[in-house]
Amino acid sequence: MATIESLLRAADLPDSPSAKLDAEWLLAAALGKAPSYLRTWPEREVPTEDEARFLADLERRRRGEPVAYILGRQGFWNLDLEVAPHTLIPRPDTELLVETALQLLPASPAQVLDLGTGTGAIALALAAERPAWRVMGVDRVAEAVALATRNAERLRLTNARFIESHWFSELAGQRYELIVSNPPYIPSSDPHLQQGDVRFEPSSALVAGEDGLEDIRQIIVQAQGYLQAAGWLLLEHGYDQAASVRALLATGGFVEVESRRDYGGHERISLGRLR
Repeated sequence: MATIESLLRAADLPDSPSAKLDAEWLLAAALGKAPSYLRTWPEREVPTEDEARFLADLERRRRGEPVAYILGRQGFWNLDLEVAPHTLIPRPDTELLVETALQLLPASPAQVLDLGTGTGAIALALAAERPAWRVMGVDRVAEAVALATRNAERLRLTNARFIESHWFSELAGQRYELIVSNPPYIPSSDPHLQQGDVRFEPSSALVAGEDGLEDIRQIIVQAQGYLQAAGWLLLEHGYDQAASVRALLATGGFVEVESRRDYGGHERISLGRLR
């Protein structure tokens, strides 16, 4: 039998900043242990069946498949979420959207909407932090709605629910104090779509027309009919789209328009309050 140390040393992944960490996560999952176990017991022998699973998962990662899809799990905020190839993988940058949303409204009861919810990451993070809020997450992909619902049930977050809807299509008559969204915002010609993990993610969750702003335009125009008076709209976008999104918000009837920077220093989200 191989040891933990020898398997990690022999792990042959393409050179990248995350290669060592990727191998550790895959081996820890195969063993059913936390990654810290690998560093505590490097001399432990790995059972044959666990080694076989690790090597199979390692081959999937070698071909470029994201670790989150291989493991079926991804951490976001302080939640452990189920993920699947029909949803976008939650990313740390999006936590800025959650952080900002929590600053906009008090902890008292409020109706909140998450558009294009995917795994339910944003909606569930808000529901976990604000038990008095009633959070609705919508997605046009039925499998995503089912997955987000499973995440809510496993996390026992009863103040979040999910329905199938293409943006606002199934929300007639509803009004919200806050609408948040991490919509598709990548231009269709962006070369990064053929690189890295995004090759395996659903293009419908990534691409938004020639300039990447097609869905954001639609959301801004339609949101006015679904926000309470003085309600907030909060959008994630590309690192170079902030000025364009601010202009769209301003012409769309929003005031107090601003953008906020992520931890990398990029203007990652923009927001405005309905006049």
